[in-house]
Amino acid sequence: MNIFGNNIKFSIFGESHGVAIGGIIDGIKPGTKLDFEKIDQMMKKRNHRAVYSTQRAEADKYEILSGVVDGITTGAPLAFEIRNADTKSGHYSELASVMRPSHADYGAYVKFKGFADHRGGGHFSGRITAPLTFAGAIFKNELEKKGIFIYPHILSIGNIRDKSFLEDDGASIGELGFFPVTSEKIKDEMLSYIESVRADKNSCGGIVEVAVCGVDAGFGNPFFGSVESEISKMMFSIPAVKGIEFGRGFDITHLTGFEANDNYYYDENKNVRVKKNNNGGIVGGITNGAPIIFRVAVKPTPSIFKTQDTINVKTKENTALTLEGRHDSCIVPRAAAAIEAATAMVIYDIIS
Repeated sequence: MNIFGNNIKFSIFGESHGVAIGGIIDGIKPGTKLDFEKIDQMMKKRNHRAVYSTQRAEADKYEILSGVVDGITTGAPLAFEIRNADTKSGHYSELASVMRPSHADYGAYVKFKGFADHRGGGHFSGRITAPLTFAGAIFKNELEKKGIFIYPHILSIGNIRDKSFLEDDGASIGELGFFPVTSEKIKDEMLSYIESVRADKNSCGGIVEVAVCGVDAGFGNPFFGSVESEISKMMFSIPAVKGIEFGRGFDITHLTGFEANDNYYYDENKNVRVKKNNNGGIVGGITNGAPIIFRVAVKPTPSIFKTQDTINVKTKENTALTLEGRHDSCIVPRAAAAIEAATAMVIYDIIS
């Protein structure tokens, strides 16, 4: 339920307004030197402050409890925690019985018989992506030592769309910064749109595209162990993710087989390449050496300040809800960092 991995194991714990959140990583090789500067950079990408993000000011300072001495892993489980400091649980007192639309509230109320922590979304909160990002940052650094690099990209927010990594033979694939788009013009258009929905007490979603470069051919297994299956399972562990597609995804259905097929060729060094990458670097559940490219749909943040219809499970009556608290008007830029970290963890697990 709260444990990921085949060759590595990662367990996660905590609630949004609890004492702390954190995790335990098992399977990191002893003698691995942690790059705290890169870990801090990843944590900052997930938690950066902007007008569209929650004004909850958590420092996300992590404390490693075991498995590391002098910055080097010992081979024992690496346990860590991130203390919650800026909680305002009073904003959530009404939500013990009033179910927020499109949140996990009602399903959790039924499953856990009314005992689930409702403050800030409890264990279902996007806050829990902080330990996921910390763990993923460690594996991202280890992948880079092997020549494997992960690049997240905001493909769209609302109806404003950037160009895909699949266009121009992947020329735009690379590091794109804290707001990862390919041009300042697109960034300005997206920020302007986010501001318009924020001013309207509303929210918006978008699509995060990811390219994984440097994975050799031959990783993965057919059917239940396919690379698509492993990545998809991890992506749907991230709150707000509602869809995923690989390569051309659903658009490949508009092509003929001749148009869709990724033809192989040998380059001048006799390395196998593909002329196109419509399948996103995975065929038959196994990598073919081309960049792994997939896209993740991130829904609009359900916490909005407009009055909404819902139910009170204690009185069993219909009611109206107007939220208080601090909420993101667009989670997509911060989600991109969590998706990047989660991708690193699953790729590391696959190639180990």
